[in-house]
Amino acid sequence: MSLDQQTSGRSPDGSAGDADYGRIGADYTTYRRPEPRIAAAIRDALGPVRTVLNVGAGAGSYEPTDLDLVAVEPSAQMRAQRPAGLVEAIDATAEQLPFADNAFDGAMATFTVHQWRDLAAGLAEVRRVTAGPVVVLTCDPTLLKRFWLYEYAPEAIETEARRYPPIETVTAALGGGQAFGVPIPLDCSDGFGEAYYGRPERLLDPGARQANSAWSFVAPEVHERFTEHLGRDLADGTWDTRHGHLRDQQHFDGSLVMIVSPGDLIYHR
Repeated sequence: MSLDQQTSGRSPDGSAGDADYGRIGADYTTYRRPEPRIAAAIRDALGPVRTVLNVGAGAGSYEPTDLDLVAVEPSAQMRAQRPAGLVEAIDATAEQLPFADNAFDGAMATFTVHQWRDLAAGLAEVRRVTAGPVVVLTCDPTLLKRFWLYEYAPEAIETEARRYPPIETVTAALGGGQAFGVPIPLDCSDGFGEAYYGRPERLLDPGARQANSAWSFVAPEVHERFTEHLGRDLADGTWDTRHGHLRDQQHFDGSLVMIVSPGDLIYHR
């Protein structure tokens, strides 16, 4: 561990948030593949920008390939999983971005703000280096209990609700903006928890749960109780009696939200 990691609270892997991706991130890209419909919504929200910063970029999901993009990611494990063809990510944190004011036309942050150690500082930095729109894909903690998982592992949902910041907090820290609900498709290729709303069997896979950081904060007995309870209810039809309609429901309006803060970009600059 470097001196910088020791003084900043970063893990040996470099992870700067509350989750240690050196420990839980080895198979992340097996389960967390970008969903094209969500990617299209993010790209549309960025608009006619030319340069974009991806903060907390992870393995590169949702990065537009038609733009001049710079990625920032503190975890070595996640940087190593970025596929060929994407830019190499810079080892830095949201709270200390090594860029000049208004260096980028736009910025994006997907499934990451809930893990930043100092949310206000990180968002202030993102806004400082971004002249135009900042697009944040996150979850509304007030809506997490819509997901049937709350019946089986309330500890996981309550953990997420504590970690995700209120939508109005993010919007205010960025200087204003709007939040839009993002429908989750039934065949969503990005395996965040609610992506399995109509495919409950998938969450019996320990790897699928590990790819969702909330599960790393709950005790082993919660995992055991969850798999036993859900497995039994799937086997005897109880889950389908209660929630079987979700297997054919093409979209789920859960907690997934996209925040768009427009900024003051002059596009012809």
